Amino acid sequence: MSEYTVCAVDELPEGTHRVVRAGRRELGVFNIRGELHAIPNLCPHQRGPLCRGSVAGALDYGPHTGWRLAWIWDGEVVTCPWHSLEFHVPTGQCLALPDVRLRKFEVRRVGDDVRVVV
Repeated sequence: MSEYTVCAVDELPEGTHRVVRAGRRELGVFNIRGELHAIPNLCPHQRGPLCRGSVAGALDYGPHTGWRLAWIWDGEVVTCPWHSLEFHVPTGQCLALPDVRLRKFEVRRVGDDVRVVV
């Protein structure tokens, strides 16, 4: 495993994300309420540029919401720009396909740098 500096901390303020290169991989690095996350910039559906999509939340419904529609995971869901498949960034879980989960990569703050371990 190798560690790569992908950007400066001040280039990734809260609520933003960016596509970076770490070795031979292209990743999306997200700052969600101060926590950094990294996932592949590759949608498993048709290999689209997942992390170039928009980030929002999701509507959900079930016993955990009192059987009412609820807006959840605000700022935590990335939507593939090709066919709108959605993924929960902190877990890598696909919202529509429970058997599909993205690989997550470790992200570290080291001084003024953001580093990813791949």
